[in-house]
This record gives sequence, C-alpha cells and structure tokens, in this order.
Amino acid sequence: MTATTRVEHDSLGSLEVPANALWGAQTQRAIQNFPPSGLRMPRAFIRALALVKHAAAGANAELGDLPAAVADAIQTAALQVADGRFDDQFPIDVFQTGSGTSSNMNANEVIAALASRALGAAVHPNDQVNMSQSSNDVVPTAIHVSAALLLHDQLRPALRKLREVLAERAAEFADVVKTGRTHLMDAMPITLAQEIGGWQAQIAACEARLDSVVPRLHALAQGGTAVGTGINARAQFGAVFARHLAERCGIAFHPSANYFEALSSQDTAVELSGQLKVLGVSLMKIANDLRWMNSGPLAGLAEIALPVLQAGSSIMPGKVNPVVAESVTMIAAQVIGNDSTITLAGQSGNFQLNVMLPVIAYNLLQSVELLAIGSRNLAEHSLARFRVNRERLEEALARNPILVTALNPLIGYEKGAAIAKKAYREGRPILQVAAEMTDFSLDELKALMDPKALTEGGIKGAGG
Repeated sequence: MTATTRVEHDSLGSLEVPANALWGAQTQRAIQNFPPSGLRMPRAFIRALALVKHAAAGANAELGDLPAAVADAIQTAALQVADGRFDDQFPIDVFQTGSGTSSNMNANEVIAALASRALGAAVHPNDQVNMSQSSNDVVPTAIHVSAALLLHDQLRPALRKLREVLAERAAEFADVVKTGRTHLMDAMPITLAQEIGGWQAQIAACEARLDSVVPRLHALAQGGTAVGTGINARAQFGAVFARHLAERCGIAFHPSANYFEALSSQDTAVELSGQLKVLGVSLMKIANDLRWMNSGPLAGLAEIALPVLQAGSSIMPGKVNPVVAESVTMIAAQVIGNDSTITLAGQSGNFQLNVMLPVIAYNLLQSVELLAIGSRNLAEHSLARFRVNRERLEEALARNPILVTALNPLIGYEKGAAIAKKAYREGRPILQVAAEMTDFSLDELKALMDPKALTEGGIKGAGG
C-alpha cells in the first residue's frame, strides 16, 4: 500500500486499489484484465443496474432476509448511483467478461462502499448488495430495464413529436401538387400532403412495432439467479422485486414466465434491435427524400428549401447543405450496423447463459438514444421549418409528359406513349402536344389531365 493506494481482498487474494476509488478488488481486476477501448458501459445501463440493486434491497427487506437499516443504506446509495453522482466510479470497458459480471460487481462494490459510509458499518457487496441475485440474471434484467426506460423517456416522445410535425405539415400542404417520382424519374402527380402522409404512416408503423415488443421487454430475468433455477433466492423474490422496480420506475415490469429462456437467450433484445433498425431505415428514407427535394438550389430539384443552419463549405462561399438530414442518415447507418452486432451477439446463448451481454447492452442502448436524438432533430430543424417552392413545382408539373397516362382509357397506351415521347423530344408542354395528336379540345385536355384531380386516382373521362 502507498499513499495513493489501499489494499483490497477478494476470493483470489489481495491487490492494490486507488485510495480514492469506491470500487473494490473485483472491479480492479477487471480494469487490469480489460484494456480500455474507450467504450464504457452506457449511463443508461449503470442507472438500470443501480435501480436493480435498489429494488433487490427492498425485496430482500420485505421478505425478511435483509435488515431494514442495511436495506435503507443500500437503497439510498443505489439511488445516488442511479442519479449519476458517481459515474466516474464505473470505469470498466464494454469488452469484458461476457456475462457482465465485472459491471455487476462494480455496482455491488460502489454501492456497498457508499452504504457502509452512511451506515457506519460494513456492508458486503456480495452477501448483501447482491443478495438473491447473480450477474446472470442482473445483467439481462438491466438490459431490459435500461432499454424500457429509454424507450419510455426518450424515443417514444421523440417519435410522437416527429409524427405530430408531419401531420401539421401535411395539413398545411393539402393543396400543393407536385410531380411524383418512381425510379427517381417523373411519374404521376401527387400532393405534397400525400407524400408527407406516407412518411407519417411510416413513423406510426414504427411506433406500433416498438409497442409490440414492450410486453416481452417488461418481462425480467431477475429471480433466475445463476442458471434459471433461482438458487439462493426465495421463490417469491422475482415477483416482489418486479413490484418494487415497477413502483420506482412507473413501468409495469414483471417476472419472466421462464427464467431459463430469460438467461440463456437475448431474443427480446434482438427483436427490439430489429424494430429499431426498421425505424432507422424509415428515417433514412425520409431524410434522403428531403435531401433530394432540397437539392440545388439552381441545378437540382429545388422543390423545397430546408432551413439554412450553417455554412456548407470551407472553400465555396454561400454554399449550404442539408446537414440535419445528413446527420440522420448517419444515425440510421449506425443503428443498422448495431443491429448486425446484436444479431451476432444474440446467437451466443450457450446452454444456460448468453455470453455477449455487455456488447448487446452497449449497442442496443446506443441505437435507442441515437434514434431519439435524430427523430427530434429532424422534426424540429428540418420538417417543421422547410419552405415549399410552389413555382418550381407548378413549372415541372406543366411540362410533365407522364400526365398523358390519364388518357390511357380513352386513347390507349401506345397513342399515349407517342404523345409523351414527342413532348419529351421537343421539350413542349404535354397539353399542347396532346391537343395536336388527339381530337380533344384544349379545355377537355386540361380537365382530363388536371394534376390536382389526378392525385385523387380513379379513371378519368367517360364512364370514369
């Protein structure tokens, strides 16, 4: 021992720990065993670990296995950790033991140290803070709890905001007609409200997909202890624990119906990640549509103008870029990549335990947080603020030869194709060419090929 260290002991022996550290020997061994990658377990995961310890202490006290004074000290310390007051005491790398035992013991040791100070007597990290628990049920539980809290507190509010903004803009542009595009090429007209409504439906569907995962996400492994049998925990511990946690978090957590499944697999995390990937894909589509519509402003589509947020070039004066939309596409790419990692890690449920829990936790929670940030930013700084270039939209519509599609039931596909090709070739408005090549008057053609009427679908002309 030196002036800067103290000696701590665990079942493997003694070793020196920094004198001012709240952690003990098992955390110190993990620090030495796992060189830092620069990636630590997320704040949301540490919060969930602490909330697990808080609920476990309450359950053990209620079941008569932990003295009330010790339970109170543990719970007070656990809430301090949950609030982020001691984040610097959680140095362990993501790439650690696959069960997350190192992080669980880190929490046990820090909370034990804080509780011991408050109580004025030793609180044991294993025998008391970890009572009725195993890393094998604590860490899977913390994954579910942290993801559920982030969904509830961050992602769902952000998606609701995004959907509301889309609904507002769709209502605002109900009368704006534009050229539709398939294969990035001119197609039949649609309203801007219909286009935005498609985005809105994507987000609503993503919300429903996330909701579908919730019943399984709220089912917790706690109570299964080491292998799913619940060894060293009372039979009712899981239910009492879940009640304490639900009361603290305001979320309807409940024990898993099968602890063996809850410990040995991470299927719910994989499922949630898959739904987050779908959301990432949806946001990528919306962001890229905005980028295309904003392109120009002179040589591109220039259908809309996204807000000017910052200079876009270090060399080209006056250039601005769709920076928020670009950031969202990168978030989507990260989430899609995270899903691949989680999918591979989810396959590592060997017999009674998945052994890639820390990397699942890291990537899953990162995906939730990134999607919440990206959704809100896209809503507030792009979708809510873009302007529509109505003149550009009307100009493109007037010259769109594809409008001749509306005449197909009256003149046939081949005649319509000939009209469109001539309009393309000569660069003339479709109405002029159609008037020359059919028996319809200009007024009749205007009615038959009225872009706004065409957005309503159906068959135009006699009998339609």
